[in-house]
Amino acid sequence: MKTRKPRETTRIRRTSSFGFRSRQSGVKSAPAVKRMRRAKADAPKATPPDDGYAKRAKNAEIRAKPTAKGWAVPTKDGQPKQARKSRGTLRAPRSTATPAANSPAPLKVAHHIVDAEAVGQRLDRFVRTAVPAADFHLVQKWLRTGQVRVDGRRADAALRLKAGQTVRIPPTLAERPAISAGEGGRPRSRRLDEDDRVAIAAMRLYEDDDVLILDKPAGLAVQGGSGLTRHLDAMLEAVVDMRGEKPRLVHRLDRETAGVLVVAKRRRSAEALSRAFRSREARKEYWALVFGVPRPHTGRISTFLVRDDRHERMRVARHGEDAAQHALTYYRMIDRAGQRLAWVSLKPVTGRTHQLRAHMAHMGHPIIGDARYFNIMNWSLPGGLQNKLHLLARRIVLPHPSGVGTIDVSAPLPPHMRQSWSLLGFDPEQGDE
Repeated sequence: MKTRKPRETTRIRRTSSFGFRSRQSGVKSAPAVKRMRRAKADAPKATPPDDGYAKRAKNAEIRAKPTAKGWAVPTKDGQPKQARKSRGTLRAPRSTATPAANSPAPLKVAHHIVDAEAVGQRLDRFVRTAVPAADFHLVQKWLRTGQVRVDGRRADAALRLKAGQTVRIPPTLAERPAISAGEGGRPRSRRLDEDDRVAIAAMRLYEDDDVLILDKPAGLAVQGGSGLTRHLDAMLEAVVDMRGEKPRLVHRLDRETAGVLVVAKRRRSAEALSRAFRSREARKEYWALVFGVPRPHTGRISTFLVRDDRHERMRVARHGEDAAQHALTYYRMIDRAGQRLAWVSLKPVTGRTHQLRAHMAHMGHPIIGDARYFNIMNWSLPGGLQNKLHLLARRIVLPHPSGVGTIDVSAPLPPHMRQSWSLLGFDPEQGDE
């Protein structure tokens, strides 16, 4: 007799009042899920305690209405109630009212008329005089982009102004504070001003009503640049006179060069001193420690220099090269230490960038410690000498800006050169003969 195989069955057990769960699969059936959701929807919701939260939430849903005293919400009796700002539930929209009378006025372009005192002054210096808080690089940037104009036209920074011309200055420059701002327009602290005044007093070599001559230390930049937070031009803001006039730089020295630096205390003095430098009435003398012994011991170096942007330095130009400038230097050897080092006096006639450093490297006698122009291979610095630029702006002789007399000022050796002179047996008084 053929027997029938019994059909397999699955035992179902009730797990809750909302559905059934399979012992094998453990998954709720679709009807059970629907009944569970329906039961949850019909279940009574718990009422939160009345702690004032619900009332505030309800009031927040009511649209605020403006009143004479501000924004308010209605209450049960219909009277407006001033909204409390501390709760943070209501926020008034941003005000569209006109600015108050004491709010700052919008920036405007400034136009300056060139008067008799500014005749013959360079355009970039005129702008810096009108806006003392604007540093050198900022003024040059606006001149390059045409934001500073003369009689409505673009102008070069070296343009000499004439009486009656109109100079346009952008609002970002015109609205800066004149004295109390430091680099970038930020206000200078009193401590910083006091520190700068003390530092400038320590540099002072000569001073009168028109001229201030400083002994610039090696490593201090004359003007600001990329990555520089402290430079001499900004430090001069600490010695502004009673009329609010800031001393002006007349010429520049390289950052690593120490020595005499001339500063004009008045606008008229700056113009007279600038004319003395342009006409080569100002005579300058530098001291340097160079590699080897120059032959002959006395001579002149006359070349054309051009900027090498690839190596960020000056080089001797090739014949017919564009943008080349003539540079002339007289030199004299004062003393020597064997055949390895020599003390030379340098008198530049022209004032090209890095002129002395480029000329001595061109002769084959680069200045000791010159990281940019020293080109001698397989040479080591003698023991006891510091690897710093051994170049000093020793002396300057120029006519006084008042037209009476002559200024003749000399600077002492900086510490690292004084140490080298002592080790090599050089007598500083020998150089002044």
